[in-house]
Amino acid sequence: MPQEQYKHHRSTMPSSEGPQVYKVGIYGWRKRCLYFFVLLLMILILVNLAMTIWILKVMNFTIDGMGNLRITEKGLKLEGDSEFLQPLYAKEIRSRPGNALYFKSARNVTVNILNDQTKVLTQLITGPKAVEAYGKKFEVKTVAGKLLFSADDHEVVVGAERLRVLGAEGTVFPKSIETPNVRADPFKELRLESPTRSLVMEAPKGVEINAEAGNLEATCRTDLRLESKDGEIKLDAAKIKLPRLPHGSYTPTGTRQKVFEICVCANGRLFLSLAGTGSTCQINTSVCL
Repeated sequence: MPQEQYKHHRSTMPSSEGPQVYKVGIYGWRKRCLYFFVLLLMILILVNLAMTIWILKVMNFTIDGMGNLRITEKGLKLEGDSEFLQPLYAKEIRSRPGNALYFKSARNVTVNILNDQTKVLTQLITGPKAVEAYGKKFEVKTVAGKLLFSADDHEVVVGAERLRVLGAEGTVFPKSIETPNVRADPFKELRLESPTRSLVMEAPKGVEINAEAGNLEATCRTDLRLESKDGEIKLDAAKIKLPRLPHGSYTPTGTRQKVFEICVCANGRLFLSLAGTGSTCQINTSVCL
């Protein structure tokens, strides 16, 4: 019993060897792994920094913009050729002063004008086969604002002083045409033709056909009719020839003269009769039948 009390009393007495020290930290393979990951992170940071500097250098990043793209007070300024893979939305596109603006596409170039509800109001399509424009009205004007050409659902207006048609077959009008003057180019022929139907020229104050330096011909297959309802038909020329008028059958014996008189039948038909001392029209009335 005394021996057990002594042992317990000895164990409760403070030790004269000093306090015990516990080591806190990472040692061994854990420390080596930590250093390895820190080194790897530093390498990645350096590589990332180098790649960023290389990209900035290659893309030519500056304070004003990137590469050929410059940021200005008025918007973006793009120099050189550019390729857009997605739709481009812009308020204004223009080239530098003195340079042309080109749009290139492998298929077509489409320009759409939209309203507030994104509905297409006007559309321009330039393709490999045709140029198409969709809209309520199409106008072409000069720099001064003069109208040269206009087209809508109701009419087509040509505002130029002269309209020239250079086609070999001329111009075909399926319906009527209104114009104050139809004239050919100098030293060129003017031909008005209706291959299968009639050709009508009307004017409330008169129709004038004038050939200043050439002939005027009117040819038809059946009848050529000149009619004046309230006026007269005037043939004003130094010579008037009717070479194919029929001749009367009466011929006086021994007459060799070549002087004729023009006779008019009751139905308006003209014929020639040999002139005599008197009128010979009554003798040749058989021509009027």
